[in-house]
Amino acid sequence: MARDGARKVRYAVVGAGNIAQVAVLPAFQHATENSELVAIFSSDPTKRDALRKQYGVQLSEGYEALEQGIRDADIDVVYIALPNTMHRAFTERAARAGAHILCEKPMATTVEDCEAMIRVAEENDVKLMIAYRLHFEEANLGAIDVVRSGRLGDVTMFSALMTQQARGGDIRTRQEVGGGALLDEGPYPINAARYIFGDEPLEVSCFTQEDQDPRFSGVDATAFALLRFSGGRLAQFGISHAASAVSSYRVVGAKGDLRVEPGFGYEEERRHFLTVGGQTEEKNFAVADQFAPQLLYFSRCVLEDREPEPSGWEGLADVRIIVALQESARTGRAVKLAPFHRPQRPTPEQVIVRPPAEAPEPVNAPAPTVE
Repeated sequence: MARDGARKVRYAVVGAGNIAQVAVLPAFQHATENSELVAIFSSDPTKRDALRKQYGVQLSEGYEALEQGIRDADIDVVYIALPNTMHRAFTERAARAGAHILCEKPMATTVEDCEAMIRVAEENDVKLMIAYRLHFEEANLGAIDVVRSGRLGDVTMFSALMTQQARGGDIRTRQEVGGGALLDEGPYPINAARYIFGDEPLEVSCFTQEDQDPRFSGVDATAFALLRFSGGRLAQFGISHAASAVSSYRVVGAKGDLRVEPGFGYEEERRHFLTVGGQTEEKNFAVADQFAPQLLYFSRCVLEDREPEPSGWEGLADVRIIVALQESARTGRAVKLAPFHRPQRPTPEQVIVRPPAEAPEPVNAPAPTVE
């Protein structure tokens, strides 16, 4: 739907949960050069009324009004910030109404849903980007740069931890909306291992813990995974919704190692600890708005008619691994993956830095974690 020569791409945010209210909606203040928030869709009328007043949007409606709203408000892009099991349906609705899609991760809960989302975008000539905010973040892209520089030598190991305490009743604890640690947190270390190695895994193994905490019913509260890549390279990660908050990863090569802390969050200063020849260098990266860069980048893609780097295929690449990890945990066996080619990878040139946005007090959207 984007108009040639348009100065600003017009966005609708679909879903007004915690992440939308504390991160996505505030990010528009740092993306004004090419992006404009014009509509919010939510099933909660209290949220709709409050957010319409707060952001002065043209349109604030329920989900049933999406297609009509896309037409009435001349919406170019729909940002989908809904529970995982709803991503496919709303991608299909938006695409058929002529809007481009920026969808939160994980892209979907099954490979089949991911493939359907890619297909509907192609059939309706709209762009589909998955919201991998770390593909534009300075510390993570800087880690790719360190690996490519050769300072670590041949890189053979990747190890990550990402843990938190989920609030009881949060969607991340509920099976019917695609909850569980693998679907919620898994994309972060999986994606990082893939872009650090610049490759796709050949085989995966996984163990999960599902039955010891009453908060979790039918979903994995904790998972530990091993991914085997070509050339003898290995990646491992531990994730949990039932553990003290930790976020870090480490890349180890023949000559040195790089530790990134925190590895995956968006609310803290980040640090590199680069050790080569027994000497450690520390580099700090200031807190920044990680959501505005996604808007800025995708708007450029829309205005310039370019395919986004974290496309639907990038989302599918991670989901196929998550599905294989789920199978491994269920069967107790390693799972081999079919060959999968990714010509596009995030590069250091994609860095976009914007100052941090102040998170407002959310309306009917409690934080997903507890202290």
